[in-house]
Amino acid sequence: MFDFLKKMFGSGTDFKALRAKGAVIIDVRTPAEYMAGHLEDSLNIPLDSLKAQLPVLKKKSQPIIAVCRSGARSGVAVAQLKQAGIEAYNGGAWISLKQKV
Repeated sequence: MFDFLKKMFGSGTDFKALRAKGAVIIDVRTPAEYMAGHLEDSLNIPLDSLKAQLPVLKKKSQPIIAVCRSGARSGVAVAQLKQAGIEAYNGGAWISLKQKV
């Protein structure tokens, strides 16, 4: 069970190294949640709009770090991104990732 949680919430991932490699941070919360607070250089692509953006994100050929409020929606986003062949990581809660990048 702990291994599952580690995978789901991205534990052990070096987010600073990913950012140095050019990773893009995608915040999958709603626009209202995003406007209430977010990482300065993140993009807001709500989870329900993500599938439509997959071709654009794939063309960028950059790793993606997905974030949300708790890590649950970003976990779903990472699964969708990986299924589309995009290198993706779950950054968990955006406020926590702020301390790791």
